[in-house]
Amino acid sequence: MSQEVMDSYDEFLELELEDADSLISHETGEGHHSTLDRRLYFRELLRLQAELVKLQDWVQFTKEKVVIVFEGRDSAGKGGVIKRITQRLNPRVVRVAALPAPNDRERTQWYFQRYVSHLPAGGEIVLFDRSWYNRAGVEHVMGFCTDEEYEEFFRSAPEFERMLVRSGIRLLKYWFSISDGEQHSRFLSRIHDPLKQWKFSPMDLQSRVRWEAYTKAKEVMLERTHIEEAPWWVVQAVDKKRARLNCISHILESLPYTEVERPEVILPERTRHPDYVRHPIPEAMYVPERY
Repeated sequence: MSQEVMDSYDEFLELELEDADSLISHETGEGHHSTLDRRLYFRELLRLQAELVKLQDWVQFTKEKVVIVFEGRDSAGKGGVIKRITQRLNPRVVRVAALPAPNDRERTQWYFQRYVSHLPAGGEIVLFDRSWYNRAGVEHVMGFCTDEEYEEFFRSAPEFERMLVRSGIRLLKYWFSISDGEQHSRFLSRIHDPLKQWKFSPMDLQSRVRWEAYTKAKEVMLERTHIEEAPWWVVQAVDKKRARLNCISHILESLPYTEVERPEVILPERTRHPDYVRHPIPEAMYVPERY
């Protein structure tokens, strides 16, 4: 039992390694380091994850439908908070929708169509790692949509979201906010760290060049899609650890979940048959034990 607990803690340590910015900080002198006490961070994260399990049980039991949208600049920390949310949860109940660029067929569809297919059924939570708001951000800034399509998005998005809410979906929208300098530091970290280079894309280069254009697009987006039925919530994300705790805490406070009583689980005795003999496995089939 104690070994299971230690293995669980090791998972935390593995995840937190991605926050180790010592390489880039040493080279540039830049980058933000959390002032949050590490023990406090882990204690609160464990507590909040235990509450997320209760939320998951409540969603399953009541057949609620929950959609949580995570938006923000490249490297703002959306993926990090999504990982901490899903770390202890059942992927059959809580799933992540991170859609790639639309293919040729999807470009001819109603804009929201490809997102609709990922919406939850009763008893499910869907986390959108970027969402239909791509049109208000990257598509607009990079010229991937026309001005007419951009304006139509702002006419349609509020009505689309009101429709979702009327259908019984609980919709939360988060924008992760970081500074110019912090994004610069995180991009350098991705460039120099072999474990993070896969996160870097040509679009990231353009997001640096077009920082002000993205800022203006964000301001218009928040102004035109901040509606009573589905308001925007801004997460201060320069400090990754605080951002994760604050976002998860807000999600829990925003949903009226209650603890669902679980039936007591009694582990049954294994059935043994005296005439059963376990067949040996050929040595060649074993994975070499290098560690």
